[in-house]
Formats: sequence, structure tokens, C-alpha cells
Amino acid sequence: MKLIKGIGIALYVAVICVLVAPTATADDWNRKTVITFSGPVEVPGVGQHNLPAGTYVFKILDSQSDRHIVQIFNQDETQVLTTILAIPNYRLKTTDKTTITFRERPAGQPEALRAWFYPGRSWGEEFVYAKSRALELAKESNTPVLATPVELATAPIENLKTAPVEAVAPTGEPIELATVVEPPPATEAAPVAAAKPLTVAAAEPLPATASLLPLIALIGLLMIGTGFAVSAFSKRAGRTT
Repeated sequence: MKLIKGIGIALYVAVICVLVAPTATADDWNRKTVITFSGPVEVPGVGQHNLPAGTYVFKILDSQSDRHIVQIFNQDETQVLTTILAIPNYRLKTTDKTTITFRERPAGQPEALRAWFYPGRSWGEEFVYAKSRALELAKESNTPVLATPVELATAPIENLKTAPVEAVAPTGEPIELATVVEPPPATEAAPVAAAKPLTVAAAEPLPATASLLPLIALIGLLMIGTGFAVSAFSKRAGRTT
């Protein structure tokens, strides 16, 4: 009888643990974000460098202490369009929405992607351009741009993890990375990206397990009922013995 009662209590406790356990968001580790651009966008990296207006998926591929690698997929995630080298960039105020910034371009030219900030995070991704293109963007926008001498159009992805990164001024001279990438709050703020007319709509990632909650709840209720039934049965058995 004690054994039966113990099983009933164990079932009840197990169900409670299942119901109160936090639901993990499968997309948080790679920061999966769905972005919709209202106009064409220029992006750096290995692969396609001009994205037409449309919906895309951003993900972190790999990270190290001083750099990240970002991949941009088509909407259904069946094709990697470009793989981008990025350096973590700090922002003073976090938001609960995705933030994308661009570099100012001449009229009629696609906006040039500058940085991506994931919701709720202080550190975003400042994108690195091939040096030749970074020099052009720095002159056009009159702001420093992150650059690498590695030819990104044909570089193996593994090379991005060790590619040297520098900042180039509008004059073409190399400058300190801190001029572009915002260090911790104690130091001066980095230049703010120019105003962007392009509209960006970001769909926040949803928990991958959300659709299982009704099933878990149903199973939990059944297990609780079973636990009480076993307990009641054990009490009745105790009275008859």
C-alpha cells in the first residue's frame, strides 16, 4: 500500500515539475530574426552582396571573443545568401525590438547594411566590408567603416574567424576600431548611424516549443488525475485491510 501511495505522490510531483519548468527558446542561441526590407539593401560578406526588397532570416553562425559570423538566409531558410564577418558593438540602451542600421548612400543607391541589434541585448553586430568597398562607403557616408583586407567575395567561411579587421576613415587612413565599434559604457560613444529612409520590419523569434504546450498541459492533467486516483485507491485499500 505504501508503495502504491508513493507512486501516486511521485506522479503528482513529476507533473508539477513538467508544468512549471521554463520553456527554452530554441532560436535564442543563434539569435534567429526574420527581417523584411522595403527596398534593396547592400550587404557585405561571402555570397550575394545586394538583396532586393523582401523577407530574410538573420542568424549567428559562430562566435568568438572578439568577432561573430552572421548568415542571411532566404525567407524559407533553404539558401544561405551571404555570410558576414561582424564585430560586437555596444549600445547604451537595449530595446525589445530588433534594430537594423544603415549607412547613408547617394540618392538612388541601395542602403548599405551597418549593424544588427538583437532584442534585449546590449551587444549587436557591426558588419565588416572588404577594404576596397569599405573605403568607398567611408567616403560616401563621411563616417569610418570596418574593413578587412581579405577578399570576402571568395574567402572560405573558416577564414573569416581569423581575418584581420581595421577601421578606415573617409580619408582612406586606418584608424582605431573604437572609432567605429562602441566599447563598454565608461568610454565615449561611437558615431551614430545616419538617418535611414528604408523601412525594416522584424518579426521576433517565437519559442520553438510553443505548439507543444497544449499537449503538455493535457498530459499533465491526465497524470495529475492518475496520481489522485492511485492515492484514493490506496486509501480505500488501507481501510479494507
